[in-house]
Amino acid sequence: MTNETSTDFRNDETSAQEERLARLIRLAARAFNRSLQLRLTTEGVTFGQWIFLRILWLEDGLSQRELSERANLTEPTAHTALLRMVEQGLITRENVAGNKRRQHAFLTPRGNELREKLEPLAVEANDIAVQGLSTDELRILRRSLNVIIANLERDEAEAAARGIRIPPTRTATSV
Repeated sequence: MTNETSTDFRNDETSAQEERLARLIRLAARAFNRSLQLRLTTEGVTFGQWIFLRILWLEDGLSQRELSERANLTEPTAHTALLRMVEQGLITRENVAGNKRRQHAFLTPRGNELREKLEPLAVEANDIAVQGLSTDELRILRRSLNVIIANLERDEAEAAARGIRIPPTRTATSV
């Protein structure tokens, strides 16, 4: 496996300016995830579980479908993570409102208590990531990333309006 981050483009101003934004953002996201995962491991939580815990801390009792949509993950991925979270005693899954098919995830006391431990770890990873950036640079970065996200979401919505959708991973074919 090659290590894409081993290239020296970060130390060469000209190369850094020519590097594709998509690649830089992907590498930054991967580095963020790995930094946070290193910290979450101390509490026995995976990055995937962290995503669902954050959502449930804000709104407990969501269905698997609602969780997968909010996390931008497939339902099978959510299902696997939620089963593991039940095994670890972080959530319970219950039928609500007489619906025997749809189960909702509810935090256990242990799942709720983890918030106090895990959120500071995420803050620490974020603080490390932005070391060396001024307040103005950080404000511009946040604004720029929000514009990029909005542009790409609009592009996807426009494609969907034309009937073009991203196929599920299991049905996608190689080109």
